[in-house]
Amino acid sequence: MQKAFREVGHGNARMPRRQLTEISEHGGLMLSMQAYIGGEIGALGQKVVTIYANNTTENNLPTILGNVQLLDPASGKCLAIIAANALTAIPTGAASAVATQFLATENSDTLALFGVGAQAATQVEAICVVRDIRQINVYAPTRGHVTRFCREMSRRLESKMCPALNPNETIKNCDIVVCATTSKIPIFDGELLEPGTHLNGIGSHTADARELDTTAILKSKVVVDSRESALAEAGDLIIPLTKGLISIEHIWAELGEIVAGKKEGRTSEDEITLFKSVGIAAQDVVSAKVIYERAVREQKGLAIDLN
Repeated sequence: MQKAFREVGHGNARMPRRQLTEISEHGGLMLSMQAYIGGEIGALGQKVVTIYANNTTENNLPTILGNVQLLDPASGKCLAIIAANALTAIPTGAASAVATQFLATENSDTLALFGVGAQAATQVEAICVVRDIRQINVYAPTRGHVTRFCREMSRRLESKMCPALNPNETIKNCDIVVCATTSKIPIFDGELLEPGTHLNGIGSHTADARELDTTAILKSKVVVDSRESALAEAGDLIIPLTKGLISIEHIWAELGEIVAGKKEGRTSEDEITLFKSVGIAAQDVVSAKVIYERAVREQKGLAIDLN
């Protein structure tokens, strides 16, 4: 994932904005995200996701369905079709790990986690790869969900999992904060953020939803995965922008620019940094390539001639 962001930062990737098609008569949406990553990676593909609100009750199917199509960039040949559900959570976590590697303080060892879904799990797993996290405070509105999540993650991580009683307690004395919720309103008071904190905001991805309040945004050096996508989809930034409380220049950099060495990441121990992610197609395509190459090596998957 770090290599993918480096190629994006060097301008070696082409990613049109995600396309959205409404299927109003069936209450559905289709989203398509395409990417070509050149340089040392060489990957081409697209992710197609459908969201049908009535699927669980009318069709006995999940609300969200999707797949990633990986193509040979030299010929256009279809190499693999991979189910997108797990694949979506994995690269999102990996992207936050890259951001944490470049933006969190070197000695960060405590993490506050908001949310207990699939995205939350891959976030903490990936971040534990780049920082030695000794304690993770976890908060979600449903206490039982938090308890189950902490029990499960205790089996997968060496970090101490600590259920938190409220949002304020969750972030107290934490070096890293991860927001991976479906909330449309801020989930904690930005005034409580301590100097040196790094945040990963990955939950909200529509213009009218935000997990972080304006105070948190104002206090932070803001890094995004894509300026264009963030300004169209990240309510955390769009809402204070619309109110005139910040300007576009408040976005310091894209993560790829920092990984490529074109802009600085963290410049002091006291700086508060924020990686605001809405997801870019390069994450899914590079992950699909890694999975495909491993499947070929291990002779896994089902081979079908589609060409």
